[in-house]
Amino acid sequence: MEKETKPKLVEKRYLLTFVLITLLFALWGFANDITNPMVAAFQTLMELPASQAALVQFAFYGGYATMAVPAALFIRRFSYKSAILLGLVLYAIGAFLFIPSAHYQAFSFFCLSLYILTFGLAFLETTANPLILSLGARETSTQRLNLAQAFNPMGSLMGMAVASNFILPNLISDKRDETGKVIFHGLSDAEKADIRLHDLEVIRDPYVMLGTIVLVVFVMIALKKIPRVNNTAKYVSNKVTLWRLWHNRRYRYGVVAQMFYVAAQIMVWTFIIQYADNLGIDKATAQRYNIVAMSLFLVSRFVATFLMRYVKSYYLLTAFGICASLAALGTIFIQNIFGLYCLVAISFFMSLMFPTIYGIALENVEREDTNLGAAFLVMAIVGGALMPPLQGAVIDQGVILGMPAVNVSFALPMLCFVAVALYGYRCSWNR
Repeated sequence: MEKETKPKLVEKRYLLTFVLITLLFALWGFANDITNPMVAAFQTLMELPASQAALVQFAFYGGYATMAVPAALFIRRFSYKSAILLGLVLYAIGAFLFIPSAHYQAFSFFCLSLYILTFGLAFLETTANPLILSLGARETSTQRLNLAQAFNPMGSLMGMAVASNFILPNLISDKRDETGKVIFHGLSDAEKADIRLHDLEVIRDPYVMLGTIVLVVFVMIALKKIPRVNNTAKYVSNKVTLWRLWHNRRYRYGVVAQMFYVAAQIMVWTFIIQYADNLGIDKATAQRYNIVAMSLFLVSRFVATFLMRYVKSYYLLTAFGICASLAALGTIFIQNIFGLYCLVAISFFMSLMFPTIYGIALENVEREDTNLGAAFLVMAIVGGALMPPLQGAVIDQGVILGMPAVNVSFALPMLCFVAVALYGYRCSWNR
């Protein structure tokens, strides 16, 4: 009896395409994590409450919700390559809009720039995730997506490094006196205006450089022939696709689980600076804890990809969801540096969640339904737009039940992780 040959993770004919598309994962990771600390930066610089500063995330992730389905329809009408190129153009436009945003010093203009930038990211994510799934055998699709997604935190780490080394330390508005109090709030309006002009230029410059890099990637993709792997599927109407997706329970619940996961991820990474600030740690130092968190996230991505060779993905998703919930509990109830350590540790357990929910949800979806199915899973990123302002509103309360409100606010991501664990558990006995 011949030994069964296990399908290759990435076939040789798709290798170069896989590498180029994986580069896109790093690009949107960079944008995500250079933007997260901007919530705290704008909160001080524009003298905003945490709930209003979190509108940065509302604008950023709201762009995904707005453009994910149009992106999928665009792919159906044209091709993966066309969608990628359009996504890169929108990405670059949003980045270059930071130039007039800094000039006019308008918080709403910065939010608009990020909103347009994420139109591009919505096109890239709606395209790249299903394209990676299709570059090889269906049996290895979730593992292949986890491998590609492992390069997303590499881009995130670069974004964090830029924020930590080139943006946050150079913000004059975050300078503190010997007691740890921010000096900016006690200055005159004229002094604040000068500092605001300087700091907004510091924030602007990395985005302008990012836009230039995106245009270089645009040229690379334009010159490469991308396989039209979805051409083998028969065409069905959007109405039929939507009916089938809605009646696919694993997919339907997967969209909900993805929304909860992204909400938790963005809350954990956005408010780590505020959590550290409550312990008397300045923004630049706090951002280093974010870098440690992302490093754990990256290492865990490779660990999870390896474990999936031996453990079913839904079992891993359940276990990691439970562990993330327990770490969130420590973040809530431990009111010292060890609570911050628990907050950092959550990132290790978040690592496999997005690609695993994505892969599981699309596992039983017909190939001709994949583009729209992928769009709603990307649209679920809207959780990252809706929940951070809510958490910011909780933080603005100062103290709740005798505890720092910033600690209590992490009950929101904890509940989201419980929902993710329940989805993994449900899939494990209903497969």
